[in-house]
Amino acid sequence: MSSLAGRVALVTGGSRGIGRAVALALAADGAAVAIAYRRDEEAAAKTVADLQALGVEARAFRASVDTLDGCRGLATAMREAFGRLDILVHSAGIASRGQSVADTDPAELTRVLGVHAFGPHHLSQALLPLLRQAERGDLVFVSSVITGIYPPFSAPYAMGKAAMEALAHTLAKEERGHGIHVNIVAPGLVDTDMGQRLVKATMGVDDIRQQDAMSPFGHVCSPEEVADVVRFLVSDAASYVTDQRIVVDGGTF
Repeated sequence: MSSLAGRVALVTGGSRGIGRAVALALAADGAAVAIAYRRDEEAAAKTVADLQALGVEARAFRASVDTLDGCRGLATAMREAFGRLDILVHSAGIASRGQSVADTDPAELTRVLGVHAFGPHHLSQALLPLLRQAERGDLVFVSSVITGIYPPFSAPYAMGKAAMEALAHTLAKEERGHGIHVNIVAPGLVDTDMGQRLVKATMGVDDIRQQDAMSPFGHVCSPEEVADVVRFLVSDAASYVTDQRIVVDGGTF
């Protein structure tokens, strides 16, 4: 993988799961990395320490990326701390509660769409001025295979991810003239806290690793396997790649 030395990245949802793996992968390739987190200060501090151990500058910012004020505040923090931004990875995510459309609480719909649809729009808008100043800018949206299958009892999450992908495809066309690459990574089941809760709720499985034998290539996808795709997309190896959606599910769907 080509070096990211001299570039600055911001990863939302970067304290845990896929976001943490992405942050560590970008740092391993030489980028200075900031992570945004919402609540888990201990996990954020641990991630920053692990990033710094890789020899890069690292910061953590507490922010509510589902609100306009939170996104604008995060943009201000990035300008003050780094003065630039080359890579923005939207990885913050929450699950919906698995209700039918008929039974979904409107407040849940607002909450999930806030994180997956409105938040990425607000933050992209707030940080585009910095990204446009970069010699090369990258926007990567972590979506889901759900936008290709739309299963029942998943409307808020599916709607949020579909809106996120619509935003990404639109931005790819709008920002190409500014040298910004915009791409989507769409994982399937991943060994994260969210994945663990999903298999327990839908399959009655207490440990996601019990799904290894039934998974492609003999294991449930790891956060690092998703992060490796992000590493590729923001690298020199993907210098002519934009407006793409890459599925990371072992060929399940």
